[in-house]
Amino acid sequence: MMDTMTMVTPALARELAALGRLGDDTSTESLLRGLTAALAAGVPGCSGGSAEWWSGDRVLVSGTHSELITLVEGERELGEGPSSEARRTGRHVVSADLLEEPRWPGYTPLAAGWGVRSVLVLPVPVEPVLFVITLYSVRPGAFAPQQAAALGSMLAEHVGVAMANLWDFEQARTDAAQMQEAMAGRALIDQAKGIIMKTSGCSPEAAFEELRRVSQHHQVKVVELARLLVEEHGRRR
Repeated sequence: MMDTMTMVTPALARELAALGRLGDDTSTESLLRGLTAALAAGVPGCSGGSAEWWSGDRVLVSGTHSELITLVEGERELGEGPSSEARRTGRHVVSADLLEEPRWPGYTPLAAGWGVRSVLVLPVPVEPVLFVITLYSVRPGAFAPQQAAALGSMLAEHVGVAMANLWDFEQARTDAAQMQEAMAGRALIDQAKGIIMKTSGCSPEAAFEELRRVSQHHQVKVVELARLLVEEHGRRR
């Protein structure tokens, strides 16, 4: 059994802190990849990690190794195993040696087939989603149960910050895209108004009212009608 303070290390803290630094290509998937890489690099005795992101029945899975992703998916198909138990109970799950583990008779040979001997699973709720984070080791007894609460608290803090930053970032990107779309739509409407004004000699207000009247009659959005009018005018030139 390892020293009771070794799992929560400065190296792990540095790796997890990096999750909160976002870039243009940051996504939930990249955050999951970074999280599993941080566990493998920062937790002594950890041979690899997986992270499941649950939103209702929807799940995203990442792992440091493709074999671990296969193991997670196999466990989900079986309906039994440490990750399934942690998700169901909301409590951390430890198995010191899967070769002597009686709780999941279908899962243990699957895990042993990939060389996994011990696991620690930590459910980390970050409302409105749930992370199920699993550490794997090729050695028995790699993870001390008494460290699980401290490690879970560290993960909850850093993952919570990273997800809050990501959600804010995604909202800002959505707002920017909507603003850009609105500006493009306004430009199209102005062009369409100009075409109507030129052909009928009416005022800008009357041109817009004509656009609105025709859009309602044909049950299309004003901006879509404006796009069609501008495109048709361009073809006739």
